[in-house]
Amino acid sequence: MVTSRWPPIVEDVTTTDRRRIAFYSHDTQGLGHVRRNIALAGAIVAADPDTDVLLLTGAPQATALPLPPNTEVVTIPGVAKDEGGGYSAATFAMDLPALLSLRASLLTTALTAFRPDVVVVDKVARGLDGELEPALRALAGVRGHTSGQRPRLVLGLRDVLDDPATARREWRVDRTSEAIEEHYDAVWVYGDPTVHDLVAASGLPASVTRKVRHTGYLATGRDDGLVPPRDEPRRRPLRRPYVLCMVGGGQDGWETALAFARAHYPEGHTGVIVTGPYMQPSLRRRLTDIARERDDLVVRDFVTDSTTLIGRAAAVVTMGGYNTVCEVLATDVPGLVVPRVRPRQEQLVRARRLAALGALDMCHPTEASAPALGHWLAAAVNRPHTPFARQRLALDGLARIPNAIADLVPAPHLTEVAS
Repeated sequence: MVTSRWPPIVEDVTTTDRRRIAFYSHDTQGLGHVRRNIALAGAIVAADPDTDVLLLTGAPQATALPLPPNTEVVTIPGVAKDEGGGYSAATFAMDLPALLSLRASLLTTALTAFRPDVVVVDKVARGLDGELEPALRALAGVRGHTSGQRPRLVLGLRDVLDDPATARREWRVDRTSEAIEEHYDAVWVYGDPTVHDLVAASGLPASVTRKVRHTGYLATGRDDGLVPPRDEPRRRPLRRPYVLCMVGGGQDGWETALAFARAHYPEGHTGVIVTGPYMQPSLRRRLTDIARERDDLVVRDFVTDSTTLIGRAAAVVTMGGYNTVCEVLATDVPGLVVPRVRPRQEQLVRARRLAALGALDMCHPTEASAPALGHWLAAAVNRPHTPFARQRLALDGLARIPNAIADLVPAPHLTEVAS
């Protein structure tokens, strides 16, 4: 247990009416968790500009992403995930328990000092290996900045956790139901139950389901109100029309990117690959070497305007991560999902359901060859846009989030805080 040497912060009267919202994401692989939280923060600030947001993340790349106004990012020492799903320190020469202890101390200090009115935790109710538990206990004795009540806690879950058997097992092992019962006021599921019913698939108990609120997919309006970093490099505009390949963070998207790099593109189209910030440098260099040999391929490592990039494409080949799929669903651009199938089945489950509904196409990674991708691209760019199936999905989750926040925390008011 770590005890701070700093004296407690004491405020006699809170006169500001600025609400405070904190977000936590453990971020061991890719930027999916923190990107989801940034989208949520953007929706909340857009609805109520008198809101300050603190984003806590283990992904240092988050500081390079567009953010809403009034938002600060605090990064904690990173944790890396290996191919088998195991964890280790990403940078420090520390064993995992020591690193998690450090992260837990930083999280507890930041959250209690910030005095949030609402805390939104992404996916892992107790934090990575329980690192959030000290903060959850400490927050029970903290008064929110404007509400004068203990901070309201929300667990945010993507539409699919994993295949049903694995999701149920991990939910039980992690004692997630117990954590929700003890600490959380609400559970937001960022999906449409007509696509995947997480409550039924995971067998959630009644004590949890009564706190569940399906928001719909966080799809439309993802970039509304976000401000790009001041030092963001300017890139030469892409020549249109182009077909696009997105492989998430890039750790495991090499084979799909390589097949796309070798594919034949529709006549008059340029191919664009976004490798992601985590692709192994030697593999990224192999893609750029291929691009040098052909005049119709561009390779970029990291972009902050993925929504715009997808919206202007003629067709998109992508892995099946939550955020990129949402960005594709919010457009009328044909999309082919080549999902990750190990160590989790989450992307495969999502891709199969959306393909069955006709919202996206799917190709198993074992079948995603250069000829197969080239054949799909040729057909896709000539396909009528705006799949009717997408219009039937609940894609307006971001528009519903401000009301969900208001249900937890009333309008700010003058609150006396005991010294």
